[in-house]
Amino acid sequence: MNLQNHPVALALRGVSKRFDRLAVDALDLTVYGGEFYALVGPNGAGKTTTLRMVVGLLRPDTGSICIEGIDALSDPVAAKQITAWLSDEPMIYDKLTPYEYLEFVAGLWRIEPTAAEARARELIGWLGLEPHAHERCEGFSKGMRQKVALAGALVHDPKLIILDEPLTGLDAGTARQVKNVLRERVRAGGTVIMTTHILEVAERMADRIGVIAGGRLIAEGTLDDLRRQTGKTATSLEDTFLTLVAEQVAAA
Repeated sequence: MNLQNHPVALALRGVSKRFDRLAVDALDLTVYGGEFYALVGPNGAGKTTTLRMVVGLLRPDTGSICIEGIDALSDPVAAKQITAWLSDEPMIYDKLTPYEYLEFVAGLWRIEPTAAEARARELIGWLGLEPHAHERCEGFSKGMRQKVALAGALVHDPKLIILDEPLTGLDAGTARQVKNVLRERVRAGGTVIMTTHILEVAERMADRIGVIAGGRLIAEGTLDDLRRQTGKTATSLEDTFLTLVAEQVAAA
């Protein structure tokens, strides 16, 4: 994938966020249109904080965030209209069915009803939700809830999809359906950014992998790029990741 021929989908420049400690430290990050980008790092590295700032749930203390050419800090509504966010804990309305939930979310985005219905049917089909499309969500498993939440995140056809540990706790069949939908979105020209602790998923799905530690991007590239940085060309992503993080800790 020649990224130089692709427009920039997301650009972070000098983004910092402090709580009781510095969570994100002058982070620069560039993700290109049509790219599947995986962000990996140890617990507390700043991954979720970074993504929450991108989608407007947190405001950075310093720095800039640009989504598809839109300044997300000065024009957050326009940025959100082309962005989807899915957290690791799906939040849906238990008393609604999947169809009702998608109809509700589409209404919030002011999508024309006929188009919204067609989009809902397409997403429900993609995610294998047809047998449960008219059941209330209150009795759904986490995997089912995650699929409904993903459908809701995609109903307005966003250009940038941001997911925080979307596969955690899912069975193999559900995880495969979610991965297939994400791959389809990238093939259609969308951009996906995903955090994951499942390094095998990052290795198999991502065009590029960013390793974050201590709130900074310490390495980035394909698996081969990361291997070259460690000087070990035949290691797994797990071994490469552990080596990079150990080097960062030693240098701190």
